[in-house]
Amino acid sequence: MSKREIVIIPGDGIGPEITAAVIKVIEASGAEITWIEHVAGLAALEKGLDVLPDETLEAIKEHKVALKGPCTTPIGEGFTSVNVKLRKTLDLYAAVRPVRNLPGVITRFRNVDIVIIRENTEGLYSGVENIITPGVVMSMKVATEKACTRISHWAFEYARHRQRKKITVLHKANIMKLTDGLFIRKSKEASREYGDIQYEEMIIDAGCMKLVQDPALFDMLLLENLYGDLISDLCAGLVGGLGVVPGANIGDREAVFEAVHGSAPDIAGKGVANPLALLMSGVMMLNHLADTEGREDFRACAVRIKNAYDSALQEGDRTRDLGGKLGTMEFADALIRRI
Repeated sequence: MSKREIVIIPGDGIGPEITAAVIKVIEASGAEITWIEHVAGLAALEKGLDVLPDETLEAIKEHKVALKGPCTTPIGEGFTSVNVKLRKTLDLYAAVRPVRNLPGVITRFRNVDIVIIRENTEGLYSGVENIITPGVVMSMKVATEKACTRISHWAFEYARHRQRKKITVLHKANIMKLTDGLFIRKSKEASREYGDIQYEEMIIDAGCMKLVQDPALFDMLLLENLYGDLISDLCAGLVGGLGVVPGANIGDREAVFEAVHGSAPDIAGKGVANPLALLMSGVMMLNHLADTEGREDFRACAVRIKNAYDSALQEGDRTRDLGGKLGTMEFADALIRRI
């Protein structure tokens, strides 16, 4: 098969270290990839560019797929979040966060296997805020029929393709009757076209309680933007934290796969960061290319990598944050030996 050009954004802090480790593992799996490097975040600002340069956006539009390390957006006025700008500019409306127990990573729960689907463009994250009078501010929650409809259908298509059994919509339509009401109405309409997939609705506060009582009750979760952001991190905590879960932001044309944890500048350059979350996102990327472009060679590479990290974790080859002794590249080398 020919080499596939993919945009790589190393990011900030520990980003370049974990990115180098991930590239090494992916290449060892046999994946035929040419990496096209671009910058974002502080790395872009240090080069005199915008926090998300036009060149980076144009490269993603050209190549359709990117793998992104954690980027830092400086705190203060004038700087738009790298992630928010990516999602809005490229219309990456579906955020996907698979959460599952990993072998050898001991948590309070077993048999966790949940996929969170988050609408990525609306809700309170639309950023529509106003000062009404001095001392009184308002933030507007936005919901449109178009966005609610497309994320619902996207979630059910994903469920069918991945052979998931149930979608639970978490909402607060008992209070936000118009915005959340629209979301669950469009979700319910979509569910009627997918009779093979069980559908249920749950008020989000009750859903949070049930998640920490018995997460095995859930299969897929579908949520609007803010709820999805919060629940994604809550569910990551069920299986060991943000360092062991991947993430993707997917639209009709482009897709960006990323580590969802921060750039951890306090440990940058020490060679101790765990590359697993970004590597798992790379596995998602390979499977995405297999699904959308017929690259079954990439699916085989994804299986090799997943088997390698499952085996390494089970056998005690882990980074320090997971109770092991390995550094970033040592962990990568442990996986490569298994591949």
